[in-house]
Amino acid sequence: MIDKIFDRSNSVYIKSVPYKGRGLFANVPFKSGDIIDIAPTWEFDEPAAALFKKTGLLEYYFVRPDKVSCENGIAGYVVFGFISIVNHSETPNAKTVWGDGEAGAWASIIAIKDIGIDEEITHRYNNIFDYPSSVKFVK
Repeated sequence: MIDKIFDRSNSVYIKSVPYKGRGLFANVPFKSGDIIDIAPTWEFDEPAAALFKKTGLLEYYFVRPDKVSCENGIAGYVVFGFISIVNHSETPNAKTVWGDGEAGAWASIIAIKDIGIDEEITHRYNNIFDYPSSVKFVK
Protein backbone atom coordinates (compact mmCIF):
# COMPACT_ATOMS: atom_id res chain seq x y z
CA MET A 1 0.00 0.00 0.00
CA ILE A 2 1.22 3.51 -0.79
CA ASP A 3 1.57 5.72 2.30
CA LYS A 4 2.04 9.03 0.46
CA ILE A 5 1.01 10.22 -3.00
CA PHE A 6 3.01 13.18 -4.35
CA ASP A 7 2.13 15.84 -6.92
CA ARG A 8 4.30 16.15 -10.04
CA SER A 9 6.59 18.76 -8.51
CA ASN A 10 6.90 16.86 -5.21
CA SER A 11 5.94 20.03 -3.32
CA VAL A 12 2.86 18.47 -1.68
CA TYR A 13 1.62 14.99 -0.89
CA ILE A 14 -1.54 13.27 0.25
CA LYS A 15 -1.71 10.91 3.18
CA SER A 16 -4.33 9.56 5.55
CA VAL A 17 -5.22 11.69 8.59
CA PRO A 18 -6.90 10.07 11.62
CA TYR A 19 -10.57 11.12 11.93
CA LYS A 20 -10.38 13.21 8.72
CA GLY A 21 -9.65 10.85 5.86
CA ARG A 22 -7.10 12.09 3.35
CA GLY A 23 -5.23 15.36 3.81
CA LEU A 24 -2.75 17.49 1.88
CA PHE A 25 0.73 18.02 3.35
CA ALA A 26 3.73 20.18 2.50
CA ASN A 27 6.79 18.40 1.21
CA VAL A 28 8.65 21.71 0.93
CA PRO A 29 8.33 24.82 3.11
CA PHE A 30 5.82 27.42 1.93
CA LYS A 31 5.98 31.09 2.88
CA SER A 32 2.86 33.18 3.45
CA GLY A 33 1.63 34.27 0.02
CA ASP A 34 3.06 31.28 -1.88
CA ILE A 35 0.81 29.50 -4.38
CA ILE A 36 0.58 25.88 -3.29
CA ASP A 37 -1.59 24.57 -6.14
CA ILE A 38 -3.85 25.79 -8.97
CA ALA A 39 -6.70 23.66 -10.30
CA PRO A 40 -9.43 23.85 -12.94
CA THR A 41 -13.06 23.58 -11.83
CA TRP A 42 -16.44 22.46 -13.10
CA GLU A 43 -19.44 24.65 -12.32
CA PHE A 44 -22.75 23.04 -11.39
CA ASP A 45 -26.29 24.25 -10.80
CA GLU A 46 -28.79 23.90 -7.94
CA PRO A 47 -30.36 20.61 -9.17
CA ALA A 48 -26.88 19.05 -9.28
CA ALA A 49 -26.12 20.50 -5.83
CA ALA A 50 -29.23 18.81 -4.44
CA LEU A 51 -27.97 15.47 -5.78
CA PHE A 52 -24.42 16.06 -4.51
CA LYS A 53 -25.73 16.72 -1.01
CA LYS A 54 -27.06 13.15 -0.96
CA THR A 55 -23.71 11.61 -1.94
CA GLY A 56 -20.05 11.61 -1.04
CA LEU A 57 -19.51 14.37 -3.63
CA LEU A 58 -20.73 16.82 -0.97
CA GLU A 59 -17.27 16.59 0.58
CA TYR A 60 -15.63 17.72 -2.66
CA TYR A 61 -17.59 20.70 -3.83
CA PHE A 62 -16.73 24.31 -3.21
CA VAL A 63 -18.82 27.44 -2.77
CA ARG A 64 -17.26 30.73 -3.82
CA PRO A 65 -17.62 33.52 -1.26
CA ASP A 66 -17.08 36.12 -4.02
CA LYS A 67 -20.20 34.99 -5.93
CA VAL A 68 -23.75 34.87 -4.65
CA SER A 69 -24.98 31.30 -4.50
CA CYS A 70 -27.07 30.38 -7.54
CA GLU A 71 -25.99 33.55 -9.40
CA ASN A 72 -26.52 32.78 -13.09
CA GLY A 73 -27.65 29.31 -12.00
CA ILE A 74 -24.27 28.39 -10.48
CA ALA A 75 -24.53 26.70 -7.09
CA GLY A 76 -20.96 25.54 -6.67
CA TYR A 77 -17.82 24.03 -8.16
CA VAL A 78 -16.07 20.72 -8.23
CA VAL A 79 -12.36 21.50 -7.99
CA PHE A 80 -9.99 19.09 -9.68
CA GLY A 81 -6.54 18.48 -8.30
CA PHE A 82 -4.96 18.44 -4.88
CA ILE A 83 -7.03 21.37 -3.58
CA SER A 84 -10.01 19.03 -3.26
CA ILE A 85 -8.13 17.09 -0.56
CA VAL A 86 -7.39 20.12 1.68
CA ASN A 87 -9.17 19.69 5.03
CA HIS A 88 -11.12 22.28 7.01
CA SER A 89 -9.68 24.16 9.97
CA GLU A 90 -10.94 26.96 12.18
CA THR A 91 -7.33 28.21 12.17
CA PRO A 92 -6.26 27.52 8.57
CA ASN A 93 -2.80 28.06 7.14
CA ALA A 94 -4.06 28.50 3.55
CA LYS A 95 -7.01 29.97 1.66
CA THR A 96 -8.70 29.34 -1.67
CA VAL A 97 -8.50 32.19 -4.18
CA TRP A 98 -10.73 32.15 -7.25
CA GLY A 99 -10.09 33.37 -10.78
CA ASP A 100 -12.10 33.35 -13.99
CA GLY A 101 -10.84 33.07 -17.54
CA GLU A 102 -11.81 31.88 -20.99
CA ALA A 103 -11.36 28.29 -19.84
CA GLY A 104 -13.71 28.80 -16.87
CA ALA A 105 -13.14 29.21 -13.15
CA TRP A 106 -9.85 28.23 -11.50
CA ALA A 107 -9.12 27.73 -7.81
CA SER A 108 -5.75 28.38 -6.19
CA ILE A 109 -4.69 27.39 -2.70
CA ILE A 110 -2.47 30.11 -1.21
CA ALA A 111 -0.47 29.94 2.03
CA ILE A 112 -1.65 32.56 4.55
CA LYS A 113 0.97 31.52 7.11
CA ASP A 114 4.37 29.92 6.78
CA ILE A 115 3.90 26.16 6.39
CA GLY A 116 6.65 23.74 7.34
CA ILE A 117 7.63 20.44 5.78
CA ASP A 118 5.20 17.63 6.71
CA GLU A 119 2.64 20.15 8.05
CA GLU A 120 -0.96 19.61 6.96
CA ILE A 121 -2.32 22.30 4.64
CA THR A 122 -5.79 23.43 5.75
CA HIS A 123 -8.35 26.05 4.78
CA ARG A 124 -11.75 27.20 6.02
CA TYR A 125 -14.75 25.61 4.30
CA ASN A 126 -17.34 28.10 3.07
CA ASN A 127 -20.15 25.55 2.87
CA ILE A 128 -20.09 23.92 6.30
CA PHE A 129 -23.84 24.65 6.55
CA ASP A 130 -24.38 22.13 3.71
CA TYR A 131 -22.95 19.22 5.70
CA PRO A 132 -25.32 17.01 7.71
CA SER A 133 -25.18 17.42 11.49
CA SER A 134 -23.69 13.92 11.73
CA VAL A 135 -20.43 15.22 10.21
CA LYS A 136 -18.10 16.35 12.98
CA PHE A 137 -15.15 18.50 11.93
CA VAL A 138 -11.83 17.95 13.66
CA LYS A 139 -10.42 21.29 14.76
